[in-house]
Amino acid sequence: MIELIPAIDIIDGKCVRLVQGQYQQKKTYSDQPLQVARHFAGLGVRRLHLVDLDGAKAGKVVNLNILKLIADNTALIIDFGGGIKSDEDIRAVFDAGAAMITAGSIAVKNRDKVEKWLLQYGPDKIILGADTRDGIISINAWQEDTSLRVIDFVQGYMDLGVTRLICTDIARDGMLGGTAIDLYQALKEQFPTLEIIASGGVSGMEDIRELDQAGIDGVIFGKAFYEGNITSKEIKKFLNE
Repeated sequence: MIELIPAIDIIDGKCVRLVQGQYQQKKTYSDQPLQVARHFAGLGVRRLHLVDLDGAKAGKVVNLNILKLIADNTALIIDFGGGIKSDEDIRAVFDAGAAMITAGSIAVKNRDKVEKWLLQYGPDKIILGADTRDGIISINAWQEDTSLRVIDFVQGYMDLGVTRLICTDIARDGMLGGTAIDLYQALKEQFPTLEIIASGGVSGMEDIRELDQAGIDGVIFGKAFYEGNITSKEIKKFLNE
């Protein structure tokens, strides 16, 4: 069964959502991210995708205290992303309680460093983050498009031993308009052994069921829950099926 992975995105210590990565289109849902995390844990969710949006913009980890707070007070398996650029950053994030990190922009800009991290920490700890717009990789909190095709980018890291991928379709993120299922199916076909986590565009449980039927391994959702399109009851029911 597909793994349900709720997202908590942090700006100024608060739980927010952006639309297509636009910081000016920010909506705050809670100033108590620990309470939100505890709620998810109470539903039976095991994983949490925690994103330091301040860190993504600043190019260094900013909200380490929120990570530590959630890690210390829940049993959630946390993958943390946003602003991890240095050896000090990744060490601090793991020390604060993250089980995994997502390497996105750094994986584009500094392949040697991510290769070193894969060797040092192992592929179970490093998730490749592929943020894509029209099949092309985008970096720096989605402010900058590259010329890299997502398939080529993923292939390059598969060759280095990556086993997990979070792929976000930027055009769909925060839009509640459905997921890029064709993209995820194409990636699964190309890389059948890769754990593929879909992100962006989930509008309701029907999207999650569609991804599940397509054999996608995990799905990150945020806005659909925060806006009430996915209810706590539906999450609980799905996890108990």
